[in-house]
Amino acid sequence: MHILLVQYHLHLPDCHSLKDKRQVMKPLLNELRRDFNISAAEIDDHDLWQSAVIATVAVSNLRDAVERSEREVTDRIETNGDVQIAQINREWL
Repeated sequence: MHILLVQYHLHLPDCHSLKDKRQVMKPLLNELRRDFNISAAEIDDHDLWQSAVIATVAVSNLRDAVERSEREVTDRIETNGDVQIAQINREWL
């Protein structure tokens, strides 16, 4: 079994309140869960308007499937016009 935990440190330049941040993050996390069948959650920087840390976890019996899923998730986040990826941390479990 192959398990990959990925932490994305995000910058949200157009958010000026926690409400703005919530309007960006909630749909993004729901989209990632729905489209890629992964676990995804905001794990840090809850009280900062323009910063978020999300974690995704993918599990499969094929390492290639997990790596492909991670690339697709990263691509989806990068093409989201509301967030910018500042840092990515990957950890195989």
